[in-house]
Amino acid sequence: MKYLAAYPTHLQIKIEQLLVENKLSDYIRANYPTVHEVANDNALREYVMTLKNRYMRKSAPLSKVAFDPKIHVVNHAIGLHTYVSRVQGGKLKSKNELRVSTLFKRVPEPFLNMIVVHELAHLKEKDHNKAFYQLCLHMLPNYHQLEFDLRVYLTQIEAHGDLF
Repeated sequence: MKYLAAYPTHLQIKIEQLLVENKLSDYIRANYPTVHEVANDNALREYVMTLKNRYMRKSAPLSKVAFDPKIHVVNHAIGLHTYVSRVQGGKLKSKNELRVSTLFKRVPEPFLNMIVVHELAHLKEKDHNKAFYQLCLHMLPNYHQLEFDLRVYLTQIEAHGDLF
């Protein structure tokens, strides 16, 4: 249960028991019964920009927002925020990109929301520090519960395949 390794043992045991009893999918579906409707890169960009404009209007602009089929397999991540700086003439130019694994094209909307909030927070805070998590909580008050439930979902699909 690699996705839950940082959580307390009693939670890991509870999730493992639900997994063994084939009840973990019921738990996930009971709490998150429907999937989002963000079907392509344009819709994802609109979704991300709505959140960015609501909570982080003054942060650096995003040059690209996309679903990426390589993220989960290659980087063992669910989303990526990349930042590139280049000197052009006498000026320093920067580009920010936000990518979400295609694994999350068909998941409940709160999971997509959590991933986007996480990656947007990296526009201001590069490290996973206290300020980073405070920003995540500002944008999404139940961030920690959604992160845990997303990790439970990943555990389920790793064991038994896609759920939605």
